[in-house]
Amino acid sequence: MTLSFFSIFFFIGNSFVHAQDVVNPKVVDLCKKAKHELNQQNFDKAESYLNKAKKIDSTFADIYVIEGDMYNFSLKSDLSVKSYNKAIRLAKDPKPILFFVTAEEEVRAGLYSQALDHYEEYLKRNTDNLLLKETDRGIKTCEFAIEAIANPVKFKDINMGPNINKETDEYLPAITADEEEIIFTVKRPRDKNTECAFCLTEEDFYGSKKENGEWQPRYKLDYPINTGYNEGAQCVSPDGKYLFYTLCNVEETGKGSCDLYWSKRIGNRWSRPRNFEQPVNTISWESQPSIAPDGKTIYFVSNRPGGFGKKDIWKTEMIEEGVFTVPVNLGPTINTDEDEAAPFIHPDGRTLYFASNGHIGMGGYDCYYSTLADTGWMQPVNLGYPINTSADEINLLINAMGTTAYYSSDKDGGYGGVDIYYFDLDERLRPTPVTYIKGKIYDEKTHQPLTASIELIDLSNNQVITSTSSDPVSGEFLACIKTGINVMMNVSHPYYPFYSENFQIEKNYTELEPYHKDIVLRRAEVGETFILRNIFFDFDNARLFEESYPELNKLVQYMKENGSVKIEIGGHTDSMGSADYNEALSKTRARNVYDYLISKGIDKNRLSYKGYGESQPIATNETEEGRALNRRTEFKIIGY
Repeated sequence: MTLSFFSIFFFIGNSFVHAQDVVNPKVVDLCKKAKHELNQQNFDKAESYLNKAKKIDSTFADIYVIEGDMYNFSLKSDLSVKSYNKAIRLAKDPKPILFFVTAEEEVRAGLYSQALDHYEEYLKRNTDNLLLKETDRGIKTCEFAIEAIANPVKFKDINMGPNINKETDEYLPAITADEEEIIFTVKRPRDKNTECAFCLTEEDFYGSKKENGEWQPRYKLDYPINTGYNEGAQCVSPDGKYLFYTLCNVEETGKGSCDLYWSKRIGNRWSRPRNFEQPVNTISWESQPSIAPDGKTIYFVSNRPGGFGKKDIWKTEMIEEGVFTVPVNLGPTINTDEDEAAPFIHPDGRTLYFASNGHIGMGGYDCYYSTLADTGWMQPVNLGYPINTSADEINLLINAMGTTAYYSSDKDGGYGGVDIYYFDLDERLRPTPVTYIKGKIYDEKTHQPLTASIELIDLSNNQVITSTSSDPVSGEFLACIKTGINVMMNVSHPYYPFYSENFQIEKNYTELEPYHKDIVLRRAEVGETFILRNIFFDFDNARLFEESYPELNKLVQYMKENGSVKIEIGGHTDSMGSADYNEALSKTRARNVYDYLISKGIDKNRLSYKGYGESQPIATNETEEGRALNRRTEFKIIGY
């Protein structure tokens, strides 16, 4: 809600009630002294004067107005509500503004029905047309909250336990797509290594890994990630390879108050953190990054000029490692004239969860989600009660499957301070389920792990949905895949022909069945043959489908990066039909691939094609599965 400045202006400078006919001068004097102490934020002295005034005349309404203001400043809304309401009851003729301020505090206390009555009473008594916009917003908040409480969403949270939570504050969880690793922020008392001169506490990153379904004892991330400064507001990429986070007031590398930084994991170690630099980081405040599953789009919060409110959600793209585009504001559907915070883009790439105190909700900061459609972001949806309450709800993380949410709270019953909790997310609030493919990439002969680039492409629109790479030390990789689509996977390495595969996700795999696969790359030696698994033709026809273009473009890229290699395009069929017909069909199909490569600038002297028909099966022709494997397009290394 909007409030403390109203309280300061009206409470200290004015009375909210019309004076009683006869008032004891001592009470008036004590109230003046209480106002003065309140103005100096000496709450104990102010309370002492008010208690003395009550002993003389406990029916003087101004006492309870000032008392309500004292509790307002102390963020004790439940107590301020009682004081203001008593002032209303005792006052001979309360001024309209008292009803408005009482309603504002009742919203903060979660007393929505009472607040609605007081907002409406304010409108009846208000003859100056003041605060009409604020009152309208307050009424809408009450109406929304009353309806939300009457129709709660499913919510039963569970503390993550003593291996994660301690007597310190733990918050802002970030988790990998396979839910095998979590990284979170811990606030602890400053020590001799704390470099922030004015900080009483320090924030550091801790992590935990899951073994046999149980989170193991937490560990502190090593230098250079954790330093003597405050590290926080982090996200980890779905593949676990990148850590994006916020550092504030760093003299050596900072651009403003708080900046975005990134670090890359190699094996079990993190690289030296690097500043995003301009145009992302400015003299303004940049924080709270979240990376999309495409591996390049990063959402963040900033109060930089050009937004719609105080703090807005923006996005940038990492066009190459450490190089970022000019940030773009997400627009007025997401951003309001107030504050938006804590964006989390789900691994489905199209569901954005965030916090806002500008959209209508339960009061204060609420959590919302919006879905990205072809026309842009859809109107945000409030996550409902009791996920959202009259208190501030800020950060929320949803797992890849869309079934579990993680958040932090200082609710009673924890291990001390703020703890991290999880809960089953109501079905109505879930994003598109996402599964993942996980495995290792290595050399066929040496079995050495390889660093390779991995792209997952939605064949319905030829859009890259995930881009990642395998670890140079272990060869391991992890990539998200949306369920319900056909996906092409391309694995590229500069010294190996690319590997490709097609996944019929909507038929074979669900969000509960991750796909595990180790990928073996072969050197491009003369005579070696490689299957192009994502080349598609019309049935009994040689016309190329457009879905074939991403794979063919990869082959074009490989030919250009390896300028001396020569290849033969080979077409193959199953045994259905006559041998002569199959040979002719396979030759025409191979010729069409050959022509496509030439159209993209590949010298025809480096290319040849041949139709093999049904003569070289790689599987039985007695089953449909076998015949599908035999219908294929290959390329063979024929020289350099």
